[in-house]
Amino acid sequence: MSQGTLFDKVWQQHTVATLPSGQTQLFIGLHLIHEVTSPQAFAMIRERGLKVLYPDRTVATVDHIVPTIDQSRPLADSLAEEMLQVLEKNCQEYHIRFFGIGSGHQGIVHVIAPEQGLTQPGMTIACGDSHTSTHGAFGAIAFGIGTSQVRDVLATQTLSLSKLKVRKIEVNGSLNAGVYAKDVILHIIRTLGVKGGVGYAYEYAGTTFDAMTMEERMTVCNMSIEGGARCGYINPDQTTFAYLQGRPFAPQGQDWQEAIAWWTSLRSDTDAVYDDVVTFNAADIPPTVTWGITPGQGIAVTDVIPPPETLPSSERAIASEAYAYMDLTPGQPIQGTKIDVCFIGSCTNGRISDLREAAKVAQGHQVKSGVKAFVVPGSEQVKVQAEAEGLDQIFVAAGFEWREPGCSMCLAMNPDKLEGRQMSASSSNRNFKGRQGSSSGRTLLMSPAMVAAAAITGQVTDIRSFL
Repeated sequence: MSQGTLFDKVWQQHTVATLPSGQTQLFIGLHLIHEVTSPQAFAMIRERGLKVLYPDRTVATVDHIVPTIDQSRPLADSLAEEMLQVLEKNCQEYHIRFFGIGSGHQGIVHVIAPEQGLTQPGMTIACGDSHTSTHGAFGAIAFGIGTSQVRDVLATQTLSLSKLKVRKIEVNGSLNAGVYAKDVILHIIRTLGVKGGVGYAYEYAGTTFDAMTMEERMTVCNMSIEGGARCGYINPDQTTFAYLQGRPFAPQGQDWQEAIAWWTSLRSDTDAVYDDVVTFNAADIPPTVTWGITPGQGIAVTDVIPPPETLPSSERAIASEAYAYMDLTPGQPIQGTKIDVCFIGSCTNGRISDLREAAKVAQGHQVKSGVKAFVVPGSEQVKVQAEAEGLDQIFVAAGFEWREPGCSMCLAMNPDKLEGRQMSASSSNRNFKGRQGSSSGRTLLMSPAMVAAAAITGQVTDIRSFL
């Protein structure tokens, strides 16, 4: 088993007990909740006459069900309004901090916690959302959990978990022009498989990640779960500290210097032992787009849809299913595939740097006639910053719709949905069947810049032609 890694250190420091089952009772430092997976958990603790043990360690926001066009209350969708009211009531009753619509701090849960400085190195973090792995970008160990586990954290501030193995994924070198953090993680998932990380925590290391901004690192860690890993993390460094300094919930004054010393001590030892090590060369990673129905079905934008005989036998059945569902032919170039809807946003790629890159592509161009293209900031703060920089004006001038913050079409638990067999170019994280709101809708995952290029041309386009 691994030794001396950040994962081992954080796990050990948060271990409360070893349970008879062999699992660890792990203390959770930060619990993030939203309107979808928390109502039943609160109902469960009420039924048992329990209280929220440490309400100051839980923070709530609303993101999944909020509309992105008209957020006036009551919400037009009565079920969405009811879910929001239940969350508000629970937060009031149990004295939980709530970042609601119009607070200036509302947004996608995995966007607002880092921007508020709530996410910090060395933490254990849990949230009833699979993409909680995002927070590992800061050197935290962050898990997505189910509703019954949300109940457990509310009532005990602990989880029962089996310790993971640790795989070091090392990427070295400089990325080529037109290759972004999204391409890096899609390439890793394509190579290792959507089940390759089962039973593992992924430690991302190497000069490529060292050179990334915190927002780029969050994109990578966000999609660890799509590769089967329970969590993914990057060791904290000066980039981490610079991002956190001065944020509302970050340590201040003398506490800041002490925090840096402690965070630095948590880094994986130079002689740490890993359960597995995989290496990549950054120069080998191309602009990548998915073609199928799992995030692992990705190819270079210049490639063709892989013929079944080129795939491992274990992947041919799901490939056959993908050909039929996506209506794509083996051997067909992915470039030139017609696009109906373009979505820029989500907890993967809805941050300010993502919008800047997309705006660079959009500026001076027009969205192709017949294409619906829209941009959804990841939080109210991202929206304010983007508007201060004039990004909204660039998008609107190019024919994109500029929306309010929320999860939007990433999972379509709101009015933003595909219709029928529409093909979507999406900067989100999942391309499962029906994921974007239509049981027959189709999704191609790519970087925000590639989505912007697809909106302008009306088809999958190599971003390098815009650079």
